[in-house]
Amino acid sequence: MEKVKIMIVDDSRVSRVMLANELNRTNFEVVAQAKNAAEAVELYSEHHPSLVTMDMNLPDADGLECSRRIYEIDPEAKIVMISAMKDAALMARGREIGISAFLQKPVTTNELIDTLMALCQTEVGKVAVLRESYAKQFVKALSQGIFRIAGLNSEVSLELDNRKFLDVSGVAVIIGLTGYPQGRAIFYLNAETTKKFAAIMLGEDNIDNVSEDEAIDSVEEAANIIIGRGVSNINNIFKDKEMRITPPGTISGSNIRIASPKLTTFRVEAKTHAGSIFVNIGFAEGD
Repeated sequence: MEKVKIMIVDDSRVSRVMLANELNRTNFEVVAQAKNAAEAVELYSEHHPSLVTMDMNLPDADGLECSRRIYEIDPEAKIVMISAMKDAALMARGREIGISAFLQKPVTTNELIDTLMALCQTEVGKVAVLRESYAKQFVKALSQGIFRIAGLNSEVSLELDNRKFLDVSGVAVIIGLTGYPQGRAIFYLNAETTKKFAAIMLGEDNIDNVSEDEAIDSVEEAANIIIGRGVSNINNIFKDKEMRITPPGTISGSNIRIASPKLTTFRVEAKTHAGSIFVNIGFAEGD
């Protein structure tokens, strides 16, 4: 999926590098870095980024003047002012020019991502950020988790899931996500894969030696570990707003229908020799 292009304007090389490193770990691609106003205007004309982060103090003009010059090129430009100062007078002057948002240094990764996400007006932009910054962490967690738990190698895929209902025949473990972004994870397998997966976890050669309760308990334990790993991956990137998981709720049977209202949802599938293992990860819309 195409990344959101961004330009960083800051006279400090250290600040530019730190900001670029943070953004490049998410769905924002830093296509240009400018150390002064003249360079910023030139690079904006060349790259036409979707977003600009703007420092207030530049050697040849302040951030407000630099922003004004960019708006002369593109009145629809989206600029986020990042400054050591964030007073009412500065914000008022910035809004008169057209600046979209204001952040105060030091800026946390999550605060910056939240702001940039809010400026991605199209649904495609928001979905892209959720996919690259959050959902992909569960791809990694599922792949690593089933290997460490059961020694299973897998081919893992990720796709947007627009279904209003998730239909499951087998075992589904539902785990809530609290913090930011809020949401829900569903770890599920069909009945046959459940038996095979549980037998591998429990070291049984024959799936008939695994009771139904043991199979369900095994899947629930695996789900708790894997979803927890995914949340930990996210927390390692966004350190200021920690996500947490709720205790799992497990259901089993045939033709189970689970609704996904007001969630941007992704389906992660791990194909293994024991069968496919799924994680349906949904994020609540809005803040």
